[in-house]
Amino acid sequence: MSATIDRTDRDLAEGVPAARFRPPVPRPLHEPLGLFDFLRAARKNPITTWMDVHFKEPVVAAEGAMGRITVVSDPALIRYLLVENVEGYRKDDLQRRVLAPGLGNGLLSAEGDEWRLQRRTLAPIFNARTVQGFSDAMNAAGAKLGRRLARRGGKPVDVALEMTRVTLDVLERTIFTQGLPGDPDALGRAITRFLEAVGPIDPLDVFGVPDFVPRIGRLRARPAGRFFAEVVDELIARRKAAMARGEAPRDLLTLLLAAQDPETGNGLSDLAVKANIVTFIAAGHETTANSLTWALYCLSQDPVAQARVEAEVDAAGEGDFAVERLPYTRAVIEEAMRLFPPVPFLSRQATRDDRLGRIKVPRGSLVMVAPWVLHRHRTLWQDPEAFMPERFLPESRDAIPRFAYLPFGAGPRVCIGQSFSIQEAVIVLAHVVRAVRFHLPADHPPVTPLHRVTLRPEHGLRMEAELRARAG
Repeated sequence: MSATIDRTDRDLAEGVPAARFRPPVPRPLHEPLGLFDFLRAARKNPITTWMDVHFKEPVVAAEGAMGRITVVSDPALIRYLLVENVEGYRKDDLQRRVLAPGLGNGLLSAEGDEWRLQRRTLAPIFNARTVQGFSDAMNAAGAKLGRRLARRGGKPVDVALEMTRVTLDVLERTIFTQGLPGDPDALGRAITRFLEAVGPIDPLDVFGVPDFVPRIGRLRARPAGRFFAEVVDELIARRKAAMARGEAPRDLLTLLLAAQDPETGNGLSDLAVKANIVTFIAAGHETTANSLTWALYCLSQDPVAQARVEAEVDAAGEGDFAVERLPYTRAVIEEAMRLFPPVPFLSRQATRDDRLGRIKVPRGSLVMVAPWVLHRHRTLWQDPEAFMPERFLPESRDAIPRFAYLPFGAGPRVCIGQSFSIQEAVIVLAHVVRAVRFHLPADHPPVTPLHRVTLRPEHGLRMEAELRARAG
């Protein structure tokens, strides 16, 4: 699982281990799968379909089950695709078919003028000052989790479930400060059911079968979709009533309902508001919860990194945490997102004939930028399979090409909540580390990633919580 790599003097001075932890992941294929084997594998776990060549070459183009697909891992060409020629590509139909039925026409699914309107309107809500203002709420949620975990000292903990709970708690404290209707755990379970239902690739979508033909995944996702709709409708109705009385808290939900397009002064439609609330709940909480889960798993397997995070957290003192005082803790989160990117691939559809380097891109064909591949590409990263948080320390970060690391995408469609998510994850991880140290039981099933829209541990993550001596 680990291997020796070259060590620098700085590595030795900073206690970087000679043997690095390499999380077990599906091995790349050396030969392409036949059509039916590909569809079967893609439905079960899409990351098992990547080939070895994708991790070696900057651009790979091939004909497959979904027609011609060009996979791009060259940072300069990714910049061209996502920034310089953004009008030449749009979100492809497959992504929209998967996400839109549950998430509506929000920022993740909208296109063209509707997307531009939403982006302009929502961007001010996630500016740096607003996000910084939520640090108190994030610390309160993290401290509550720390106390809960401390009480579990010596007992098994479902880490994935606890990370889901804390990220929903953060949502309640920052977006829905008057509370979520009903049981937050029920909402977390509904999100999981929805993503598990729509995550598997349906052959009907691959072959472009019209939407009126039923999809098994969408049928299974309907109860969760109805649950989302009921929760969001109640949230909006309650908040609008509070706003009319002048009693609404100034949280993200109020800001969203009051948001105006800076160009026209118009607010978002009720449908757009609803779609984006669902997106914030489903996508926002899920990605951060998974990043925390993977970070804790990696730390449990790397005693040196674990000790370094603990030392940094302890040095920060008691009380609330400030992200700027936790550079190594942040590096752990960013390295976890490198190895297990929140969104394993991005895809676009060419709106006209184009060329990426020497590769022709026909109009209508798919172009993919896959963080799962990009973040493990052998030409871009030293020892790409290894967990090495020091890559993301301030003195090393500049060596990473801007478009080689895309946990939140890039360009105009970069995730609007990326700074919110990073701040939340760092603060919560610090509170967890302050309270307990996790150990993976010897009889735990293999901890391997399962691609269901996001990446989560296939068999969950149940670890033993050891109470830290300084936790009280």
